Amino acid sequence: MIHKFQRVGVFIDIQNLYHSAKHLYGARVNYRELIKELVVDRQLIRAIGYAVKSETVFGEAAFFDALTKTGIELRIKDLQIFPGGLKKADWDVGMAVDAIRMASFLDTVILVTGDGDFLPLVEYLKWGLGREVEVAAFGRSASAKLKEAADFFVDLEKIPKVILKK
Repeated sequence: MIHKFQRVGVFIDIQNLYHSAKHLYGARVNYRELIKELVVDRQLIRAIGYAVKSETVFGEAAFFDALTKTGIELRIKDLQIFPGGLKKADWDVGMAVDAIRMASFLDTVILVTGDGDFLPLVEYLKWGLGREVEVAAFGRSASAKLKEAADFFVDLEKIPKVILKK
């Protein structure tokens, strides 16, 4: 149940959201509208975005600046390239640790990701810490188990202001 004194933390898997919007719609995400639509009339304690930096992506610095200007605290990790060309960069553990650390200051944790790897986090926040957990993602690409485990699932496809057509 949403009420104006409800303390909310928003944790955004930038890579997951960016690539889902790009591949499903050929579009971008309006992060300002995203935060506004998710928080509604509640009290936003913190919004953190988790991103991976690649030296080869044109316009990436401007994208990160734009995210910061929307009020999102950005955590950036460099893309790791291993011998043989394998590339690795994910924030799953960092995002999970931050959500658990902040949970005592929040009534509701909003995870903006469709990645099923976050299922144990959702379960721990709900059953271990007694927090309400909302998951926001594009319904077509989100893990069915993650959607099911959340107290509430927000299908971003149903919020037109969040999707910016190119």
